[in-house]
Amino acid sequence: MKKYIFAALILLAVTACGDDKNRDLSYPRISTADIEASPTNCHEYRRGEVIKFNYMFYDDTELGMFNIEVHNNFDHHSHSTSSTECTMDPNKEPVKPWVFNQGYNIPSGRTEYNAKVDIPIPTDIDTGDYHFMVRLTDMAGWQQLQAFSIKIVE
Repeated sequence: MKKYIFAALILLAVTACGDDKNRDLSYPRISTADIEASPTNCHEYRRGEVIKFNYMFYDDTELGMFNIEVHNNFDHHSHSTSSTECTMDPNKEPVKPWVFNQGYNIPSGRTEYNAKVDIPIPTDIDTGDYHFMVRLTDMAGWQQLQAFSIKIVE
């Protein structure tokens, strides 16, 4: 009887390990290659303009979705993934800050995708320093983040 229990445990351990070569173990990529990427770090926009988001996304297995978030940086906290330092306005208290947070699905089966989204900037928001963040998630749940500092002016 012990022989059968031991054999069953060995069989269970071997089958539980699975086949790693079929698992997605890598992060997706956000790229600027061969396109005019937008936005870029330190770019200035005017209230009422449109941010024409344009980036390439890649994954070795399958892309899932992406999220765009914009929020104020009036207190100069940091999310930047860029080595470029932007000129910052003095710290200030928000009165009517812009907050944008929207998720977008990528068509199934895609390993590359040119993401283009027009994001209107409200006309009645506080001007100043903002963070523009892009999160790309593949179907396995791996996530890549790209963050930029942008400025909204009159």
